[in-house]
Amino acid sequence: MSEAVTLPAGATLGKSYEYGLDANLGTYADPIWQPFRRISGFNPTDTPTTQDAQTYDDLGAQNQDVTGWSWTLAFNALVNRLLSSGLYLPEIEYLNARAGDPDAKGELAVADVRWYHKPEMGTPNPNDAFRGFCTVAKTRNNTGPEGAIEQFGYTLTGKGPKTKIPNPFLGWDVTAPKVTGVTPEGAGTTDIVTITGTGLLGATAVTFDGLPADDFLPVNGSTLIATLPSDGAGPIPVVVTTPGGVSTAFTFTRGA
Repeated sequence: MSEAVTLPAGATLGKSYEYGLDANLGTYADPIWQPFRRISGFNPTDTPTTQDAQTYDDLGAQNQDVTGWSWTLAFNALVNRLLSSGLYLPEIEYLNARAGDPDAKGELAVADVRWYHKPEMGTPNPNDAFRGFCTVAKTRNNTGPEGAIEQFGYTLTGKGPKTKIPNPFLGWDVTAPKVTGVTPEGAGTTDIVTITGTGLLGATAVTFDGLPADDFLPVNGSTLIATLPSDGAGPIPVVVTTPGGVSTAFTFTRGA
């Protein structure tokens, strides 16, 4: 008879790459979560903060109470640039604006991120999902003359405690939305417009020129209707956010 310890039925080994990390491009109350793409080496570290609770009853042995937890997230990111603008991907620009920018001081140096179990298969761990404020340190990992792929190394250091959140991972088949059209052209304040594209079902936010829509309703994966907020006339960016990510801005010409 085998003496090996058996695993429960349906158990599987976890993988080192089964983590997701998102940056909040919106506000704390109305987050716009942008997933980090092409990361590796993700290493969350929790360190207890302790206070001496030693008394005579411990007979000289140490006695430390845990009073809180500090946390850091370290990872590498392949750096992709947009050929049209020269900018990095939005999640990279978000961290870079808080790491080394001369104006990155005080609250301008604080990032809002969430990280969570993102399994290759099966149900994500509901107890392994967190959100927190942090400061950002950045290094450029590839500096040699051989033309290696550009890569940044980031260390995010918690600013206060992390908080537990519901695991947001919905599965690998959920992709970022894409906006391909907004009609009718020239619509103005309080008018209803139709947004067309892909991956629009489950939209959690719609913005026009950075302003949230007064109201919106996803009809299906390719159609969404929204009410325009007050703003001036002219070309504006339209952005849709879903659990799968944030769409690239689509330019729409609105009326007053």
